[in-house]
Amino acid sequence: MINNTWIKLGVFITVLAVMMLWEGLKPNRVSPVSIGKRWFSNFSMILLGSVVARLMIPTGLAAMAIFAQSNHIGLWNHVSASVWLSIPISVLLFDCLIYWQHRLFHRIPLFWRIHRVHHADPHLDASTGLRFHPLEIALSLVVKISAVLVLGAPVLAILIFEVLLNATSIFNHSNIKLAVKLDKLLRTLIVTQAMHRIHHSQVVAETDSNFGFNLSIWDRLFGSYIEEAQNGDDGIKLGLKEYSSPQTNTSLKALLLMPFKQKPH
Repeated sequence: MINNTWIKLGVFITVLAVMMLWEGLKPNRVSPVSIGKRWFSNFSMILLGSVVARLMIPTGLAAMAIFAQSNHIGLWNHVSASVWLSIPISVLLFDCLIYWQHRLFHRIPLFWRIHRVHHADPHLDASTGLRFHPLEIALSLVVKISAVLVLGAPVLAILIFEVLLNATSIFNHSNIKLAVKLDKLLRTLIVTQAMHRIHHSQVVAETDSNFGFNLSIWDRLFGSYIEEAQNGDDGIKLGLKEYSSPQTNTSLKALLLMPFKQKPH
């Protein structure tokens, strides 16, 4: 459990540092609002979310996997299968689960009120990949815990999944632009920055597309993939129209209260 924590933290810090350095050296866009204020609010959100997660399940998802294994709970604990089979299948299933969770957070009005905190960011960079309301962190954790227990997922699969989820969220939200040929090559397998920027467009049809965080296959498979924004990558207007002022899209207080307000004030 100690190694699990340090591995996740180490990868998280490394990916975040690399992407922020890349953004600093060669940014794709200039932020329309104060970077300092955005970063304070965005990083505060992940700290608050981490506190909520720790209060809900102090020992983390890996502990739930150990609990399931010890008590023979879940599919894999009742099926004779090699770890070489159960681990990759579990990671794939969890990735698909996050795709559908994300899609439902857009479809169900109550969940969208929470998730729009993430989409209200008027700029995209590595910090946006961490900007989720504590309520969304809590709801997502309930979904993940349920999946761990139903599947009886191996501990190593949970570690790989959590590392990938954090790393890819930072990566595909980062303020960089890959070469067109490289982007097209990579997005045959994973979600790239250009692919995910479409999801953060103010155009509703584009916001409701490209829901994947790690593998790009789910959007293609379930019909939610858009290859290019209607105004091109450089023409995408980021954020939400109704949250166009810094008072509503970067203030920590406004972000925390956003799910409880019908309209911005």
